[in-house]
Amino acid sequence: MEAAALRAGRRREEITLIAVSKVFPAAALREAYEAGARHFGENYVQEFEGKYPDVKDLPEARFHLIGHLQSNKSRRAAEMFHSIDTVDTGRLARRLEEPGRDLDVFLEVKLSEEDAKAGVAPADLGELIEQVRACPHLNLRGLMTMPPWSEDAEVARPYFRRLRELAREHGLTGLSMGMSHDFEVAIEEGATHIRVGTALFGKRVKPTA
Repeated sequence: MEAAALRAGRRREEITLIAVSKVFPAAALREAYEAGARHFGENYVQEFEGKYPDVKDLPEARFHLIGHLQSNKSRRAAEMFHSIDTVDTGRLARRLEEPGRDLDVFLEVKLSEEDAKAGVAPADLGELIEQVRACPHLNLRGLMTMPPWSEDAEVARPYFRRLRELAREHGLTGLSMGMSHDFEVAIEEGATHIRVGTALFGKRVKPTA
């Protein structure tokens, strides 16, 4: 992270590391916390519910939902997470507003043509920003995206660059982009938050029968 920041003429302190703790047990999350991690990313509300009782007491820990959120699970998500990083509709924003708890949010933007990718279209981003800003308990931090998967990190660069341009157009500063294999490119393109799992926790080993 420091090397990538140096190449981009940035300071390491400008970049938040989100340790992607999905699929790993609460014990691994606590171990990462003891090693200095403070931001943790989870993909599924139901999966995190099982860990939450064992980690909610960690002072300074902040939990990010980085996976797609269904509206019917929005209330529970708002109760457990500090940040919802995948808001992509006004309806979801309004559902997150209902519990009345202050939440950070990032708007997920779909820049890839892949059907599996979620997010708001760039053309509709302005309208969604207005809808989120109409929710007093939602703190709009910035934009998030998931480029197409490739072992070549450079494939992601134009997607990261485009997200940075969209953020600038709309007066936003937060950029959640980059994972274990391409976070250095993301930092070079302006990422303020990177989501790193495998490089921190290793690959999950499936239990054998």
